[in-house]
Amino acid sequence: MGMIPARKTPLAFALDAVIAFFMQALDDTDRRLLRLIQDNPELVVADLATRAGLSAGSCARRIERLERDGVILGRAVDIDWRALGFEVQVFLRITLDKTHSNAFDTFLAAARALPEVIAIETLLGRVDVRMDVIARDLAHYQEIYRHRILALPNIAEIEALMLVSELKNSKRLPI
Repeated sequence: MGMIPARKTPLAFALDAVIAFFMQALDDTDRRLLRLIQDNPELVVADLATRAGLSAGSCARRIERLERDGVILGRAVDIDWRALGFEVQVFLRITLDKTHSNAFDTFLAAARALPEVIAIETLLGRVDVRMDVIARDLAHYQEIYRHRILALPNIAEIEALMLVSELKNSKRLPI
């Protein structure tokens, strides 16, 4: 007897269609431009055009289209927070007490206000929120944890994972 294939949800069909659209809409030249921009985001259009084998005008129009279509969201400056004296990074996995109405909204609003929280992600599963916290040292982290993190509303459970070493951290896409 053969296996009955799982039926796709409407959301899955929509996601497949969006991915297929963007993959079709991107040609080899677009992908080459995206690879060049990922490797060196500060390149100006003239240099990008030369490296991609395009005229400056054609390169500029392609980049404008990729920005307009939401493929390129911007170019960012990457700051090394360790160079600024932050030596400790802790990942917090937080489960919220969802018996309170608006538990997510009140928690997230308060968490966003903490300057040492550099990333907040909501998750589906046993853990509701993942946050990245940076501190100058362990004493500073302990102060942040005791006086700011534990004061956040609607926390039911919290788990802290301290970063020991970072082996790979890339936002580079395989295009």
